[in-house]
Amino acid sequence: MDNQKLVVAVSSRALFNLDESHAIFETHGKEAFCRYQIEHENEILPPGFGFSLVKKFLDINKAFPGAPLVEIILLSQNSADTGLRIFNSINHYELAISRAAFTSGVSPYEYIPAFGAHLFLSANGEDVRKALAAGYAAATIVSGTVANPSPQLRIAFDGDAVLFSDESERIYQQHGLAAFAANERNEAHRPLSDGPLKEFLSALHRIQTHFDQELSPIRTALVTARAAPAHERVVRTLRAWGIRIDEALFLGGMPKGAFLKAFGADIFFDDQKGHCDSAESHQIAAAHVPNGITNQNRS
Repeated sequence: MDNQKLVVAVSSRALFNLDESHAIFETHGKEAFCRYQIEHENEILPPGFGFSLVKKFLDINKAFPGAPLVEIILLSQNSADTGLRIFNSINHYELAISRAAFTSGVSPYEYIPAFGAHLFLSANGEDVRKALAAGYAAATIVSGTVANPSPQLRIAFDGDAVLFSDESERIYQQHGLAAFAANERNEAHRPLSDGPLKEFLSALHRIQTHFDQELSPIRTALVTARAAPAHERVVRTLRAWGIRIDEALFLGGMPKGAFLKAFGADIFFDDQKGHCDSAESHQIAAAHVPNGITNQNRS
């Protein structure tokens, strides 16, 4: 496999709006769901929360004349039989997706390493938690919006428990802000450990290196509740990784939504649902990364 290619796996419910058929599954069971999908397999599905993101990813390949820089894989709990409607819709929208795994009701996360996926984006929170527990990058897409009209793909990340480990967040949660700030000052020159989406960011960076910075089809941002002096360790960590981040916003606890709107984010990844809600309130697509101590403490 080409190590330079970014591979993103998406679930069928992240790509398309399957609310109607999913409601049938929840209310009447698997057999009724299968019958419904087969009876409606020639009806095109409307876009889901992740549709515009997937389209922008695939459009990157049009901007680069060489081998494809991005591949989208479909990972679905549908069966191959009921999945025919999914591929009919993929063909209708002219999405260049040809590889898929249909698992007939079983969580498909175990196919993430086989496909070499850098990220699994799903609407099923349980599948995402299983993927993260197995050590794979994954996020639950919880909201969507009309795509940013700019052709440039803009992706924003939280820091702790997303790009970085939750080691510092644990100190904050267990001992408070003063202990957190003191630790970050003392450890400013020691890079943070990798978080679940670090390799995804690294793959985005590799794509960016194929283009002049001002012409890159991807722009990234770090949007974190950290503030000075806790910013220094973050900057030094990214430097140690050799990864460029285009914009870094250190908000000191301010709500993130307005800043994500100003950045023009196509999607924002955060470990805290409250920050995802802030993004949604400003019509920014958000993806929850249920990782780290904050999610262990969830009720």
